[in-house]
Amino acid sequence: MSRSRLASVLPDLAPWRSSRDFRLLFFQGTVTFFGSFMAMIALPLQIKHMTDSPLAVGAMGAVELVPLVVCGLYGGALADAVDRRRLILLTEAGLGLLALVLLVNSLLPGPLLWPLYVVAAGVSALTGLQRPALDSLMARIVPHDQLSAAAALNALRYQFGAIAGPALAGVVVAYAGYASAYAVTVAGFAVSVVLCARLSPAPPAGGAERPSLRGIAEGTRYAWSRPVLLGTYAVDLAAMFFAFPNTIFPFLADELDAVWALGLMYAAGAVGSLVLGMTSGWVSGVRRHGLLVVFGAAAWGLAIAAAGWVSDIWLVLLCLAAAGAGDMLSGLGRSTIWNQTIPEELRGRLAGIEVLSYSVGPQLGQVRAGTMAGWTGTRPAFWSGGLACVASVALLAALLPKLISYDADTDEDAQRRRAAREAQDPQPDPAGAKA
Repeated sequence: MSRSRLASVLPDLAPWRSSRDFRLLFFQGTVTFFGSFMAMIALPLQIKHMTDSPLAVGAMGAVELVPLVVCGLYGGALADAVDRRRLILLTEAGLGLLALVLLVNSLLPGPLLWPLYVVAAGVSALTGLQRPALDSLMARIVPHDQLSAAAALNALRYQFGAIAGPALAGVVVAYAGYASAYAVTVAGFAVSVVLCARLSPAPPAGGAERPSLRGIAEGTRYAWSRPVLLGTYAVDLAAMFFAFPNTIFPFLADELDAVWALGLMYAAGAVGSLVLGMTSGWVSGVRRHGLLVVFGAAAWGLAIAAAGWVSDIWLVLLCLAAAGAGDMLSGLGRSTIWNQTIPEELRGRLAGIEVLSYSVGPQLGQVRAGTMAGWTGTRPAFWSGGLACVASVALLAALLPKLISYDADTDEDAQRRRAAREAQDPQPDPAGAKA
């Protein structure tokens, strides 16, 4: 393969070279992902160990949902009204303190159960406050034409963490205990806070108002008035609601007599996403990002349906990997459209809506999958959900044709955002250019 052809396949590193803040956030996110996955695995395992109750473990989802919804919407309004760097720094420090609570509790002679739920709710709340600021910052620190490449690099970073983090967490918990896992999490957040403190200030746009219900409603009205944005939210919600079967993986593993492969089933989607991310250089040349959203979500649904049809465990794993690649493709399209079209003064509030669109769907999807499996069996829950996903995506594409026709070179919102971004910072980062 020629050098030019290889460069068109490998990830585009332009955001890494052009933006110091992007490099800092890339390292910060890498460290945080590893630490967060460590706690994400250890926390439910500790609850299971203390209670031996599936209901007690499942209750984590209930205590996390409301704080995520409320704080996600408020965090979006907050991100438009305050310095986003300061908000990210404070919430990251708060997450580190919650990890310290888990560590101290695990070192007690008799660890308490209730702090685990309090921490789970607190983490959900702080994540809801932080994610809009993080997501909305990307469009400010990365040149407009590099947003697709930045989305691919961020997703690649996440997939590395999603594969290596849980695997490392399982080993640490099994051989060193919960306290060691939480200690790694605390150390990760300490490093992350230092990196966040080095970010450039990101003050709000001129004339920004204090966070309010009226401001949140203004952001919601803007999203509702933009069919392209509405389509990205709706497609993702439909895909996750109908075809997110992770909660019934253990039952499928039992039916296939492959309990040994349960961990591989959870990791397969991340592997598929990682493979697509490693070959994502071509995404930088795409202009019809709405097609990525629709085709990626449809591929996700078809692959989940196929996982319910086949009976060989290796084919199931291959289908789940293909589903992960489809989800990654759809996610790249969504992220690029969001960053290319949303005006700076509304970016935080719209990022809050984005947090809900990709967080609430999986929560509801697990409820749907578990309920359907109880009624019809595990395998029908897979393939029926996958087919429902494809049908709903096709219906939404028909109802919202502007999503399909979106073109970054001609869309009015994208052109306005491009002009505003170039006026804000027309010169590349000299330090990044030399990196």
